[in-house]
Amino acid sequence: MKKQKILITGGAGYLGSILTTKLVYLGYDVTVIDILEFNKISLSHLFVKNNFKFINGDVRDKKLMTKELRKNDIIIPLAALVGAPLCAKYPKKTLEINYKCVKFILSKLKTSQKIIYPNTNSGYGIGDKNKFCNEKSPLKPISLYGRTKVEAEKIILRHRNSIVFRLATVFGYSYRMRTDLLVNFLVNMAIRNKKITIFEPHFRRNYIHVIDVANAFIFALENFSKMKGNIYNVGLSNANLTKLQLAKRITKNIKGIKINLLKNKKDPDKRDYFVSNKKIEKLGFRPSISLDDGIIELKNLFNTFNFRDNKNNY
Repeated sequence: MKKQKILITGGAGYLGSILTTKLVYLGYDVTVIDILEFNKISLSHLFVKNNFKFINGDVRDKKLMTKELRKNDIIIPLAALVGAPLCAKYPKKTLEINYKCVKFILSKLKTSQKIIYPNTNSGYGIGDKNKFCNEKSPLKPISLYGRTKVEAEKIILRHRNSIVFRLATVFGYSYRMRTDLLVNFLVNMAIRNKKITIFEPHFRRNYIHVIDVANAFIFALENFSKMKGNIYNVGLSNANLTKLQLAKRITKNIKGIKINLLKNKKDPDKRDYFVSNKKIEKLGFRPSISLDDGIIELKNLFNTFNFRDNKNNY
């Protein structure tokens, strides 16, 4: 049976480069549209594959998008400005890419075409101290990033053949590496400075390895008929941790690291929640990489390579 054709916007990014690679090697015909703003070679290992096509283009190019949308069975819109600090810095661009481009994609889709959309746990904002957020919990985004993703989710769900993931904070190595994501950031700090400095240590989050996020998309492709029309939290259920608990897990895996608590600094991203992932787990999906294994991976990575500082707040 011939594999379906998949269009991925932002497919050269942190998640996209991992997901694209997996899909190409599974035999799907994959087209990526990306402007290569951050890494020029994150997909270079795929140019030898005849089922991979790369277009150096902007998701805001309506003529290009209309042309490519017609050719594909499945759309995975990953192109986005990610994180509260970056979105606050570029509000107009954030609205254009995170919301308006998604709305345009939906306007061009046929009913038969499928779409899998990555939202974020950020939409939960500040969760109840005594409850886990599930897919029915109210969405209370507190950043422009969270608001644009939540609004995009709403219009995605109007399409019959759609699946929405609300992703935990992602960690781990990618072909397009990011050092601003919280776990990656703190492990890099531990290796370089022999200490971890955190503020507002009570803030809670859920975490998941980037490979397992890619695996969740593949799980959705393979189980689309029973998953469509629904929202799924995707994270490690045993990795709902405060920032202080995360720091302690890192020091457990990297010896000789001290934790420094800053009392007077405020986090610009006020997200604070624990998340339940039971809905997708009941369907059979299980992450394969633990938080501890991810920390060890990052420790070895940062001991070997010196990544450029990323100034994003965490």
